Amino acid sequence: MNPASPAPLPAAAPLVDGARRVAVASLLALIALCLAWELFLAPLRPGGSWLALKALPLCIPLAGFLKNRMYTYRWVSLLVWLYFTEGVVRAWSDRAPGNWLALLEILLCLVLFTACTVHIRMRLRSARPDASAP
Repeated sequence: MNPASPAPLPAAAPLVDGARRVAVASLLALIALCLAWELFLAPLRPGGSWLALKALPLCIPLAGFLKNRMYTYRWVSLLVWLYFTEGVVRAWSDRAPGNWLALLEILLCLVLFTACTVHIRMRLRSARPDASAP
């Protein structure tokens, strides 16, 4: 067994699997939001914006999430703060509908961060050997 990807114990398995599903769903939603925002919903220029390329770094962790790699959850929980910061800045400075889309981006970032954190903690907790066992 690879120590980087411990198998969860049955008691924590539903929570770990649920956090994984929420992380994947929120990552996909964040990718879709970034693309739709810059291409259709509120582009800076008519016809779309090059800012849609900001969705590309979010596509990289998809393979790691689907392969359930612990390292991916760890670095995504750091990467997501860049998108959170962009959302805060644009929620403050953009006009509607851009500011509403920025608030949605903030919400998705918080959900993704929470799902990654819960997934990491529950997986590590379930991988620890039981201290009461002889």
